[in-house]
Amino acid sequence: MSFAALKKQSKAGSLTERLMKKVEKLNEKGGSNTDERLWKPAVDKAGNGFAIIRFLPAHANAELPWTQVWSHAFQGPGGWYIENSLTTLGKDDPVGQLNRTLWNSGKESDKDIARKQKRKLSYYANVYVVKDSSNPENEGQVKLYKFGKKIFDKITASMQPEFEDEEPINPFDFWKGANFKLKIKQVAGFWNYDSSEFGKVEALLDDDSALETIYDKIYDLSEFTAPDQFKSYDELKARLDSVLGAKKVVTPQFDTEDLEDLSEGKRPSQAELDQISNLSAAATETTEDEDDALSYFQKLAEE
Repeated sequence: MSFAALKKQSKAGSLTERLMKKVEKLNEKGGSNTDERLWKPAVDKAGNGFAIIRFLPAHANAELPWTQVWSHAFQGPGGWYIENSLTTLGKDDPVGQLNRTLWNSGKESDKDIARKQKRKLSYYANVYVVKDSSNPENEGQVKLYKFGKKIFDKITASMQPEFEDEEPINPFDFWKGANFKLKIKQVAGFWNYDSSEFGKVEALLDDDSALETIYDKIYDLSEFTAPDQFKSYDELKARLDSVLGAKKVVTPQFDTEDLEDLSEGKRPSQAELDQISNLSAAATETTEDEDDALSYFQKLAEE
């Protein structure tokens, strides 16, 4: 910006307006250490949002253009248990083993506990942001997108259409794929994606050299299922015992179904987040792991 332009904007008051917008965005993000590679759709005060993205092909080192991670997120008397599940890696997980025991007991009360402790499935994929009016700086960028089963069902439905007059498409194809119109509505406090849809089949860009540049920016998703992203069985078992065995404290209750929908975009109220933050202070034996779990839950809530 030239000095003359700077002076002109100062007189018009636009500099102050731009700074205030930046501050508002920083406040919305809460100063958390989020992964800048992750893209999140934005919604207005009414809970409505719109964006257009394009799912991108698999990384050169991968067979699939997405990856999936199983996790658990539930509250016990001793705090929150929020951990990646070893079942993602095809290994035994202490929560899964406990849930099987509870389910096989035949008691309905035990089955209820198992339901509240069940796994949550999240997907990660590379996307090209075609349109993001709320955050236009994202447009034209390659980003990581974390989503849940509802969006994944839209993807699989496009590849395996229900009706014979619909042509199957590969939404991850540069040339024969389709842009995804992400339409978000708030229904009963949750983000609803029912109106989201794929557009017509078309190339993402007409310039192959530009497409190759995008291809070179695709992230390797294997990092999300790398062994170092998961604690050992013994570590998870110790954490689980701590969560289920500590002295009970009065804290807010969240059903696992709510937590599953958090991956689709539901945010707890500020009062709920404040209560969660107070959980560590109220617990009789607050550990460093508990602090990490609370921090992770707040990140999960933002997503």
